[in-house]
Amino acid sequence: MPADESPAPRGADRSRVTAAISRAFTPLLLAQPADGSSGLPAGLALRSRPAVGSRRPPVPRSGTSGSGPGSRPPRFAAVRRMYEQARRAWDRPLTAYYLILGSSLLITVLGLVMVYSASMIKALELAKPGTYFFRKQFLAAVIGAGLLLVASRMPVKLHRALAYPLLMGSVFLMVMVQIPGIGMSVNGNQNWLYLGGPFQLQPSEFGKLALVLWGADLIARKHDKRLLTQWKHMLVPLVPVAFMLLGLIMLGGDMGTAIILTAILFGLLWLAGAPTRLFAGVLAFAGLIGFVLIKTSPNRMSRLGCIGASEPGPGDSCWQAVHGIYALASGGWFGSGLGASVEKWGQLPEPHTDFIFAITGEELGLAGTLSVLALFAALGYAGIRVAGRTEDPFVRYAAGGVTTWITAQAVINIGAVLGLLPIAGVPLPLFSYGGSALLPTMFAVGLLIAFAREEPAAKAALAMRRPGVRWKTMRRRVTKRPSGER
Repeated sequence: MPADESPAPRGADRSRVTAAISRAFTPLLLAQPADGSSGLPAGLALRSRPAVGSRRPPVPRSGTSGSGPGSRPPRFAAVRRMYEQARRAWDRPLTAYYLILGSSLLITVLGLVMVYSASMIKALELAKPGTYFFRKQFLAAVIGAGLLLVASRMPVKLHRALAYPLLMGSVFLMVMVQIPGIGMSVNGNQNWLYLGGPFQLQPSEFGKLALVLWGADLIARKHDKRLLTQWKHMLVPLVPVAFMLLGLIMLGGDMGTAIILTAILFGLLWLAGAPTRLFAGVLAFAGLIGFVLIKTSPNRMSRLGCIGASEPGPGDSCWQAVHGIYALASGGWFGSGLGASVEKWGQLPEPHTDFIFAITGEELGLAGTLSVLALFAALGYAGIRVAGRTEDPFVRYAAGGVTTWITAQAVINIGAVLGLLPIAGVPLPLFSYGGSALLPTMFAVGLLIAFAREEPAAKAALAMRRPGVRWKTMRRRVTKRPSGER
C-alpha cells in the first residue's frame, strides 16, 4: 500500500459487498417460477422480505361491503324480504277464507271463556249454578257452529232464496213481541219472546240478518236491470222496509239495535253507489229522528251525559260507565288473572253481556283487549276483501252488509265501554253472552265463508286440496316412472 493512501472505512467495504450481492441475485428475483415460489435458495428465501409498496391486496371478508359474491347485502334487505313474503302470503287466494274462519272461531272461543269467568258471580246471586250462563252460551255456540257450517256450504242462489222468507218471518216475530201476554220486557225493553224454560228469543237480532240478505238481493236485482241510476229505485222499497223494521224495534224501546239496523241500511246504500246528496239526506233524516227520540227520553239523555264521565254523578246515573273504566284501568298490561276480576262482584252491572269487554281488560289486561281488537280488525278486513274482489253484485252487497253489521256493533259496544260513546245496550258480536245475538251472527259469518269460497282463485285452490285431485295427481306421477322402479 502506498504511504500516501489512508485505509478505507469498514462501512464503505460493507456497502460494496451488499451492492455486489444484490446485482448477482437480481436476475433470479426477476425470473420467478410460475408456481409462485421465490426461486431463491432456502436460506435466502426465508430471509428475504417484500419490498415496500408490494404488499398483496387484502382479501374481502364475507359480509363486507362490495360488489363481489361475498359482499354484504344492502341495508334492510332482510326486512324487505320479510315484507315481500308477508305481502305474497297476504295476496293468496285463501287468505280471506282463513282470516274469516280463524278470527271468528277465536273470538267465539275466547268469548266462551270470558262468559264463564264474568258470569259466575251473577249466576250465584240468582241462586243458580256457577256454570249456568256458560252452559246456555255453550249450547248456543254449538247450534251456531252448525248454522255456520250449513251457511258456508250453501250456494249463493239458496242464500238469495232465503231472503224473503227470512224477512217475513222476522217481521212476524217482531209484531208478536208487541202483543201483550206474548212479548216479554227485559231491562225496560219489550223485544223478547218466551220459548219455555230458561230460553228466550230476541227477534230483532234476526231482523239484522233479514235486512242484509233481503237488501242485498233487492239491490242486486236492480243492479242487473240498470235501475240504480234513478234515486227512486235506489230508495224504494229498501228505505221504507228498513224504517218499518226500525219502527217495530223502537216500539219496544231498543234503540241500540235500531242504531245497528240504521248502520246496515247506510252500508247497503253506500255500496249501491248512492249519490252524496241522497246519502246525506237519508242520514240527516235518520239523525233528526234519533235526536227526537233521545231528547224525549230522560234515560237516553242520562246515557248521553255519561260520555267521558269519571265519577258516578248524582244518583249514580253514570255508575255502569264509570265502573267499566275502573275495570279497564285496574287491568294493567297483562291483567289480574283469569277469574280474578273485582268489578264482577256486584260493582259492574251486566258484566257478561254489554260490559264483558271491561272484564276482559281487567282480567287479561291491555294485551287481552288488543288481541280482541286485532281479531275484529282481521274479520272486518277479510269481509271488505271478499266484497271488493267479487264480481257478483249480491255477494258484494251481502258481504258488505255483514261486515258493516259486525264492525259497527263492535265499535258501538267497545266505544261505550271506553267511555267514548253512549251506552247503547248492544252486545259484543260473537263474544258477549246471548244466544239470540250469537245464532244470526254465526250464520252471517258462514255467509262470509261461503262467499270467500266462491272466488274463482279460492275455488281452484280448494279444488286442488281435495283427496280425489291428489290421488289423480299421484297416479300421473307413478305412470311416468320407469318400469321396475318403486
